[in-house]
Amino acid sequence: MCGISGYYSFHKNISSKNITEMNQSIRHRGPDDEGFWLSDGVDSRNFSGHDSTEKIKEGFPILQEENSAIALGFRRLSILDLSEKGHQPMLSEDEKIVITFNGEIYNFKKLRKELEALGYYFQSQSDTEVILKSYIEWGISMFVKFDGMFAICIVDVEQQKIILGRDRVGLKPLFYSKNENGLIWASEIKAILKNEFIKPEINWNGVYTNFLFQTPLAPETCFKDIFSLEPGSFMCIDLKNQKIIKEKFWELSLQSNSTISEQEAVKKIDLLLAKSVSEQLHADVPVASMMSGGIDSTLITSKSKPFKKDINAFTISYKFSEEEVKNASLVAHTLEIPHHIKSVSDEEVLAELKENIQHFEEPYSSLEVLTNAAEYAKKLSFKVVLSGNGADELFAGYSHSLKLNKWLFLRNFNFVRHFLVTQDQFSKKVKNYFSQDTMFDFFRQSQVGMKPSEVKSVFNPTVFKNINSDLKQYHLQETKDYKGYFEYDMKYSLSSHHVFRDDLSAMKYGVEFRYPYLSNDLIDFVASIPENLRYNGIQNKPLLRKVAEKYLPEEVLKMPKRGFSFPLYDFIKNESRVKDFINTHLESLKKRNFFNAEIIDEWWQNQNDIYDCVKIWQLVTFELWYQKYFENL
Repeated sequence: MCGISGYYSFHKNISSKNITEMNQSIRHRGPDDEGFWLSDGVDSRNFSGHDSTEKIKEGFPILQEENSAIALGFRRLSILDLSEKGHQPMLSEDEKIVITFNGEIYNFKKLRKELEALGYYFQSQSDTEVILKSYIEWGISMFVKFDGMFAICIVDVEQQKIILGRDRVGLKPLFYSKNENGLIWASEIKAILKNEFIKPEINWNGVYTNFLFQTPLAPETCFKDIFSLEPGSFMCIDLKNQKIIKEKFWELSLQSNSTISEQEAVKKIDLLLAKSVSEQLHADVPVASMMSGGIDSTLITSKSKPFKKDINAFTISYKFSEEEVKNASLVAHTLEIPHHIKSVSDEEVLAELKENIQHFEEPYSSLEVLTNAAEYAKKLSFKVVLSGNGADELFAGYSHSLKLNKWLFLRNFNFVRHFLVTQDQFSKKVKNYFSQDTMFDFFRQSQVGMKPSEVKSVFNPTVFKNINSDLKQYHLQETKDYKGYFEYDMKYSLSSHHVFRDDLSAMKYGVEFRYPYLSNDLIDFVASIPENLRYNGIQNKPLLRKVAEKYLPEEVLKMPKRGFSFPLYDFIKNESRVKDFINTHLESLKKRNFFNAEIIDEWWQNQNDIYDCVKIWQLVTFELWYQKYFENL
């Protein structure tokens, strides 16, 4: 787990200040080491940085002021092979191939044995070297072999190309921007904005989908001409003509195996989850499990104990989380493992409120608890944390999915919306419900962002007229059953939203989150199970509950589904300092004339439920985002 950055200048050599500033902006991702590689198209050299280890500094000069056409930057969070042999950028023996890599390849030992059988020799114990030699042997076909999370950059000097690749479900972020001057890429947008070729501009289409879905839908971001490389894909740049080719190396399959029984499915999931947990526990640094008290995370902890007797668990406690903490403690007691509980007070949330919001590179609709979780893990000296994230998407865990069958029936009556002419709140709510014509619309409704009519009303008309509100390009296969919803959950809820938030939260404190539910084999198998086994429309996560029955106490299995986030609505209703915080930033926002001030005031004065506070919070975080990335650079 690290941070990568780089650029390719099409027409001229540019100052290395670009790559040093890009790399410094993501220092939090890798405090253990840094490195650089520069090329002018003929000669290339490795450099160390001020944060490099002393041994690396002995081997490479510290990068001062150089000019180059291509530059790679790297920040290291040492997880595997803590020695300097894991340093990046890493070069092949003939120095014709260079790699920077962020993530973990969990099956790297298996691939290493395969490569050793083919005659390859390894100098380190790192998965980075396995990727490098996988490319030498298999080229871009290597991507389909990797089980893990990754954002990879490879410069192939001999073939004159740069390759950028991202893991199957987008667990590791990778952003890029291309204009007439060059191509720039990095693990975080913060780094891209430090390049001299980039001037930050708002992408209003990205803001529009952010307000609807809590996040822009990949490949869009809220920044004009800055894109997210889509999950399961790679991009190849020809250095001779700057031509770019993008290809998918993996697509989620919706084909089911109709012969398997529920008992067989439960047994197979149990085995695959055990395999995934055992692989993801591998690290050369301390590992802990993060427990929220629900089924997902407590099951991961339970499955970890046989493979790691000294596994620790920790839980974040905050207002209204008493039941979760109680259940997490019960599981830890049953397993006889150390359990650390961090109580986060309102004071702590408020003290770090602005900083944490602005660390995210887009507006947001919630108060993120994972930044506190990562900070606590770091204080406990845990560099690697197992997370239960992904189980909800994979096993139909969200409560909204239970409304699917009702919607599939009621959408036959969508014509009634044309007869609703009154403008009271109830009529607007009914009209919105009967405006969900596609699975895409149903999924959008589940994300608890603004409704399309609300977004249109809050924007200044002069801004909104330039927004493309036709989102057909984001529609997927649109199957008229649970598989269609499953596809949207996996692509947009998981890849564009949750793991992106996880990564930014964890890496703010130099911590690596891992996701045992999201191994290749487990995703492929669950996707192949007949719909009637994994989704019944009555109970969330029916199959995972069957797996968990033999591992977890009854109290955990019966606990209602709750989101893992601070109680935003309670903060807004009852905390005067939060109200003042909101007032201040809404007043600032209204002066920009991006949005309709009357609608903002109306929304702020009518805070009746969680949905109302979400809309206001999206506007507040927009203002903070704008201040950070457009005024304070």
